[in-house]
Amino acid sequence: MLRIDPMSADAKPIIAESARIELLRLISDNVPAAIAYYDAATLQCRFANNRYAQTFGWTTDNIVGRTLPNVIGEEAATQIGPQVDMVLKQRASVTYERDLHAPEGRRQVEVNLLPHLDAAGDVIGCFVLISDITKFRHAERALRESEERLAKFMQASCEGIVFHKDGFVTDANPPALQLIGYTLEEILGRKTLEFIAPDHVAKVASVIASRQETAYESVLMNKHGQRIPVEFIVRTMMRNGESMRMTIVRDLRDRHAAQARIHHLAHHDTLTGLPNRRAFLDYLESLLIGAHGGDSQLALLFIDLDHFKRVNDSLGHLVGDTLLRTAASRITGNLRTTDIVARLGGDEFMVLLTHFAQRGDVAEVAQKLLQAIEAPLHAEGRPLSVTASLGIALFPSDGSSAEELIKHADTAMYLAKARGRAQFRFFDPAMATSAYAAMVMEGELGQALQRGEFELYFQPQVSAGNGAIVGAEALIRWHHPTRGLLLPGEFIPVAEQQRLMLAIGQWVLRDAARYAARWNEMGLGIAPVAVNLSSMQFQAPFFVEAVEQVLAEEGVDGRLIELELTERMLMDDLSEVSAKLRQLAALGIRVSVDDFGTGYSSLGHLKELPIDKMKIDISFVKDLPENRGSAAITRAIIQMARSLGITAIAEGVETEAQRLYLALNGCDELQGDLISKPLSATDFEAWVLARRTSVARV
Repeated sequence: MLRIDPMSADAKPIIAESARIELLRLISDNVPAAIAYYDAATLQCRFANNRYAQTFGWTTDNIVGRTLPNVIGEEAATQIGPQVDMVLKQRASVTYERDLHAPEGRRQVEVNLLPHLDAAGDVIGCFVLISDITKFRHAERALRESEERLAKFMQASCEGIVFHKDGFVTDANPPALQLIGYTLEEILGRKTLEFIAPDHVAKVASVIASRQETAYESVLMNKHGQRIPVEFIVRTMMRNGESMRMTIVRDLRDRHAAQARIHHLAHHDTLTGLPNRRAFLDYLESLLIGAHGGDSQLALLFIDLDHFKRVNDSLGHLVGDTLLRTAASRITGNLRTTDIVARLGGDEFMVLLTHFAQRGDVAEVAQKLLQAIEAPLHAEGRPLSVTASLGIALFPSDGSSAEELIKHADTAMYLAKARGRAQFRFFDPAMATSAYAAMVMEGELGQALQRGEFELYFQPQVSAGNGAIVGAEALIRWHHPTRGLLLPGEFIPVAEQQRLMLAIGQWVLRDAARYAARWNEMGLGIAPVAVNLSSMQFQAPFFVEAVEQVLAEEGVDGRLIELELTERMLMDDLSEVSAKLRQLAALGIRVSVDDFGTGYSSLGHLKELPIDKMKIDISFVKDLPENRGSAAITRAIIQMARSLGITAIAEGVETEAQRLYLALNGCDELQGDLISKPLSATDFEAWVLARRTSVARV
């Protein structure tokens, strides 16, 4: 047998040819396409790369020699017959696309058939090149669908949409065209800046040049030269294969109108259209800032309609509203355009006069306003006339701040009422005496309940041992129409002197009962709610019956209420006091002695009364623990309470040292700013819930 030495000269060409074949196979198997070669005469496969063979379910070995119909199937061969004939008969290259069911699923392919010609130009074979174009067709379809969606969106959107390239308009939807009053043909190819208001061109040009994607407000000019406030929302996107700028044009006219309306409502009274209290105070404070240090004079006129409530009650609110609108119109009609008039609320108006020469000028205006208001008007077919009382405070002589001027004008107005109404008075420092202040406050207190100006605040009471909330004390506050939030010490003495305390005390009890019931239903564990009693209330006939009536009407369990009496209130007729307390106890109500240690009650006196709690007065607590006298009295009260089986609570706890001293000496409960300041009902509820949450986490 003939053997060829692989190192001989004869073997080297054979080895080189084999290497080239292997290299060709390697290359063909690694290109991203299916490649094959078919004989023109027999349509038998003479070569196929791995990708081609696997596409049709063959291998590179067993596919060779098989005919085209055998490789791709009779149906597929019939479908591509015309393309094959064109290659074989016309010696032309052919490209076509078709769907192919490959092992990895249905694919879209591009097929290239290339004729192989001999030296004579005859077709001796055909090269086949198949490329998978599935992802490209999917991308094209996605792009086409995206374009269709965008086109539909542009037509359906209620907001304007404009496309522009390099600052020139290329498309716009109907809402954008309607907004500026042009047709599409009129704006295509024009510069976008032509439609921008001159004072906004620089900003828009800057955004276009920077190609930033942003949103900002601007102003368009429509076809008729009118300015239209708009918001531009600018994005860069591909459209029809080009990078475009898309701008959403949002009409802001309705929004601006709504904002202007909201601003007007926030600063104006809805009934009269006059500036409201807030707007007036803002204007007054700004005016005072400019007036300080100069020689400017201002006059503040506080106007209150006399017996307006009587008109409302007898003729109804519609007539009352008509009266208020008429008064506002008449006041405004008798002032200069530089003067300011506002409605503070209810039947109160405020006027600010500027640029007057002397006090007499202000008096003349005041008198003119009173006469204008007093003129009869017809309501429900009958003449109606009301008068007004007017108080005047001057800047800078009567005050340098808005609060001070309003307070003094209000004081002067109440003096005008006290002197017979239907007149005006200038503020006099003598009006600020306590007697006069009490007289003014008496009149205000009489209306405070009717106007709903009182509010209860609540201060938590907690266990000295573990800090758990055990109750709350109800504390009245007065939202004074001009002086703001007043504490009890500023008005309770006047209320007690004028027997207004009965009505106020009953209101406090009822409101506290409602909150106690609410918190009980919420499961907040705030019980009892403590209510301070005045001597006038406790000594009033049928006091217990009045308390029982409140509980019944509000559906409140007496165990949710605690009544606080001062130590001095227990020093009266012992038998009567004892009887009342036992009646309260029968209702489930607890009784606490407030300010204990400041009165003169004896241990023998106390042990005869059904008392549940004694409160250590703040005058002792504030000096703890340093003051030996206060410390000794505090310890004695705690020990006395323990011996009587009474709960001891300390009020006015403000420092950690006080809390620690009281807890170590056996005080049961604590109350004071260290735990929490008095809170509105809403804030108190939030405080309780937050505290419960924090305790639960611990």
